[in-house]
Amino acid sequence: MDILASIRKMLVPVHREGYVFIVAGLAAMLVLGWVWEPLFWLCGLVTCWIIYFFRDPPRVTPLGEGLIISPADGRVSAVTRAAPPSELDLGPKPLMRISIFMSIFDCHVNRSPVEGRIAKIAYRPGLFLNADLDKASEDNERNALLIETPQGPIALVQIAGLVARRIVTAVTEGEAPLAGERIGIIRFGSRVDVYMPEGFRILAGEGQRAIAGETVLASFGATDGLRGFRKA
Repeated sequence: MDILASIRKMLVPVHREGYVFIVAGLAAMLVLGWVWEPLFWLCGLVTCWIIYFFRDPPRVTPLGEGLIISPADGRVSAVTRAAPPSELDLGPKPLMRISIFMSIFDCHVNRSPVEGRIAKIAYRPGLFLNADLDKASEDNERNALLIETPQGPIALVQIAGLVARRIVTAVTEGEAPLAGERIGIIRFGSRVDVYMPEGFRILAGEGQRAIAGETVLASFGATDGLRGFRKA
């Protein structure tokens, strides 16, 4: 029993968005493998990669007032000032923006960067440029969330990429997710931008690896406000 319990702890849950692709991969293994045996093993490798891609591991989120937690796994591709998406009605003034690029090997489950109320969700169709490019924030298909917090409005923008063709948002306007809670997923390579008002101290740097629900990107004021952790 101890061995079985240890194995279960090692297994990472799979996000429900991946079920249809996993079933398709298994079906392809059976059908194409019957035609030509090497295709069975090739489809098996692809199916294993799909299971890996849609992994949804639990995370331990730092708790505290004024903390902005990474909403995505990946590389911090930019820390700069930029105008927020016009559909969120935050005005044209540039805000501090932290961009996180997710490769096809990163976990693609997105999490709320802060605790707060979702005041607005705005989807905008667009192009499918390389999400690592700066202009992807303006030109690519995206889904923007405006989150109200005591420190001011925080904007989170899910951006599609070259391969990504579906942005899934698992929350609705009026909901109030906790920091680190799952809010959606972007399928197959993408990017997430976080916009924040004045008063936040940036704690992340370009090139840094970020972990969704765990890495602190910024804090409000002079202290980090850390008050503990929560598993999500």
